Amino acid sequence: MTQAHVMSEPVVVEERFDTVDMNINMGPQHPSTHGVFRMVLTVDGEQVKDVTSYIGYMHRGAEKLSESLDYRGALGYQDRTDYLAAFNNEWVYCNAIERLAGIEAPERAEYVRVILSELNRILSHFMFMGAFGTDLGFFGTAFTWAFKERERIQDLFEAVCGDRLMYNYFRVGGLAWEPYPTFVEDTRWLLGQIATGIADIDELMTTNEIMISRCRDVGALSAEDAISFGVTGPMLRASGVPLDLRVDEPYSIYDRFDWEIATGEQGDVYDRYLVRLEEMRQSAKIVEQALDQMPTSGAILAEDLPKVLKPEPGEIYMRQENPRGEYGIYMVSDGTDKPWRMKVRSPCFHNLSSLRHQALGGYIADAVIILGSVDIVLGEVDR
Repeated sequence: MTQAHVMSEPVVVEERFDTVDMNINMGPQHPSTHGVFRMVLTVDGEQVKDVTSYIGYMHRGAEKLSESLDYRGALGYQDRTDYLAAFNNEWVYCNAIERLAGIEAPERAEYVRVILSELNRILSHFMFMGAFGTDLGFFGTAFTWAFKERERIQDLFEAVCGDRLMYNYFRVGGLAWEPYPTFVEDTRWLLGQIATGIADIDELMTTNEIMISRCRDVGALSAEDAISFGVTGPMLRASGVPLDLRVDEPYSIYDRFDWEIATGEQGDVYDRYLVRLEEMRQSAKIVEQALDQMPTSGAILAEDLPKVLKPEPGEIYMRQENPRGEYGIYMVSDGTDKPWRMKVRSPCFHNLSSLRHQALGGYIADAVIILGSVDIVLGEVDR
C-alpha cells in the first residue's frame, strides 16, 4: 500500500518594498521655468509631493541703485524690473514722485500714458499666450501668432520712443517728447490688427480639447487662498475677486472710461487664461476711448519744473494695476535730491508664493503649466 502525497497550498509571502521620493531640478536654465528660476520637485513617480522655489539669480539691486541716483536718474532702472511692461513700471515710479513732490502732469500726457500702458498690457498678455501655448503643446502656432501681434505693438513703441523694450519715455511731470505726427492714426490701425490677433488666439486655444483637459481643475486657487498669499492681478480675478486698482483706486484718468473687469469662477489655470484673453479686449476698448477723448494739442510736460527735484520730507506708497497685478513703489524723501528709501512691491513675487500650494498633489506636467499660468517675470521677482 503506497502512501499518498497531497500537494499543499503554496504559501504567498507579501513583501513591502521601501520607496524613496525623487528630487527633480527644474531650472535654473530650463524652457518651462520662464526665466532664470529654479524649482525642486519632490515626486513619487509622477505625482508632486513637494515644491521648493529658488529665486535670486537675477538680483541686481535695483532698489538700492535707485537710492543712489537722483529722482530722475533712477527712471531707467524701473524698465528693467518687469521688462515686458516697462511703460507701466515707469508710470508707477513717475506717479510716486509726482505725488510726493506735488507735481501734476498735463492732461494730454495722461492720455498718452494710458494709451501706451494699456497697449503694453496687451503686449504682455500676448507674450503670455505664446509662451503658455508652447507649455501646453501648441508649439509654433500659438507662439508665432501671438508674437506677430506683439511685434506690431513694439513697432509702434519704437516709433514713439526709439526703443523696443526699455522705453525710458515717461518723465516726472509728463513725457519726454511729443508722440510722432501719425501716432493716433497708427494706433487706430493697430487696434484692428490686435482684434484679429485676439480672435485668432481665442479660436485656436479656448475650446481646444487638449487645452481644456490640461488646464481645467488644475492649479485651482480659492479666493480666500489667493488673498492670503497676496495674489493680485489676473490671478486674483481668475479666483473670482473683482479687484482692479484702475477701478477700486482710480488713478490718472481711468474714471473717464467705460470698461469691464474680467473675472473667473474656479481660479484654475484655464480661468487665468480666459481672464487674460478678456483683459486684452478690455484694454483695447480703453485705448479706443482714450484716442477719441485725447486733446489734439497741449503740453506734454508740466511747466516750471525745478532742475533738481527735492521733494519735501515725507513718504508715499503708489500702486497701480500692472499686467501681473499690483505693482507698488514705496518712497521716502528726506528733502535731498535722492530718495532716502525706495522699495518695489512686486506682484510676481507674491503670485509666485502660491506655486507650492497649487502644485501639491498634481503631476509633473501640471507643475509646468501651473508655473506658466502665474506668468512670472524674474527681473521683477528678484529686482
